[in-house]
Amino acid sequence: MPPARDPAETTTPSRANFPLVSLIIPCRNEERFIGACLDSLLANDYPKDRLEILVVDGLSTDATRSLVEDYTRRYPFIRLLSNPKRIIPSALNIGIRSARGEVIMKIDAHTTYAPTYIRRCVEALQEYGADMVGGRLTHLPAQETLQGHAIAHCLMHPFGSLNSYFRIGSDRPRWVDAAAFGCWPRGVFQRIGLFREDLVRNSDTDFNRRLLQSGGRILLVPDAVGYYRSDATFWRFFRHNLRDGFWATYPVKFGIALRWRHYAPIGLLALFLGLVAVGVVWPPLAVLPGLMLGGYAGTSLWIAVRTALRERRAGYLIALPVAFGVRHAGYALGSIAGLVGAVISPLFWRNWLGRRSAGVGAPPPSLEGNT
Repeated sequence: MPPARDPAETTTPSRANFPLVSLIIPCRNEERFIGACLDSLLANDYPKDRLEILVVDGLSTDATRSLVEDYTRRYPFIRLLSNPKRIIPSALNIGIRSARGEVIMKIDAHTTYAPTYIRRCVEALQEYGADMVGGRLTHLPAQETLQGHAIAHCLMHPFGSLNSYFRIGSDRPRWVDAAAFGCWPRGVFQRIGLFREDLVRNSDTDFNRRLLQSGGRILLVPDAVGYYRSDATFWRFFRHNLRDGFWATYPVKFGIALRWRHYAPIGLLALFLGLVAVGVVWPPLAVLPGLMLGGYAGTSLWIAVRTALRERRAGYLIALPVAFGVRHAGYALGSIAGLVGAVISPLFWRNWLGRRSAGVGAPPPSLEGNT
């Protein structure tokens, strides 16, 4: 690996070298978003003769495939591939094996990208010698409603996302343990393998862990910006966090260590229940759970007040604390389910979540493999 430059340095990268870049877009039933995503990529300032776009479709039942087929007729560097397993890690693996590029980028179909996104990620790979580069997410509401805006604000605040710098932002490039989507030199996959398909969600967490353990480094580039459409309602947001929580903790079954932020919601819940138990055993301390709840509510309300004043929208006084509560409760309950699922029947919990995957616990597939 080339010597890694300190991200705090401000050396201007060269634009002379434009490697062939393969953009991989996993998708399924994304007719509402896929057109805007592709249009934003086509509007990027990266040379089109050094670009290929691989849309890997998971057997969509809506108009996604026909929309993408129209793009393939107009732009020969866009290809449509099929993903029979219908899950994101298998889509990524299909795309990576089909890619011709020296640089491979994961693209999210729910996201639109700033005109300089591709170039900035590639420049950062070249400039810093990073093994993975990711940009910053700006969360946008899926619908122009109070719930949608509150969810977006929740995800971009440290109280909602802790130290996930790709969500909360950073004033400079920095080395991190995770970044949005991903931009890699092809050699990374030859070195550590592809994405594990037994991890239906959060396979990127395992991939990042393997990358870091191999001596690789992950760089966050805050001026490479993607605009992600978040959940539209609190119920969808709860379900999203429930599943994220499950797939954040379930990989401990395979000995995959978690980052501290993955434990934070379930840790707070365990602390609260522990204080309740202490209060039952020793009544003078029964006030402690109330103090903890009061501190949590006070923190979320203070954030809501500041947001409401800044955005001039009083509805945030209620909606933002609800969004924080939904995120933390959903993630904590999902984490509990994931830990239980790691101990007892994995098949039961995968069916409860409505997904199936084969080969649980198998090693990550290789770049040269066929499955």
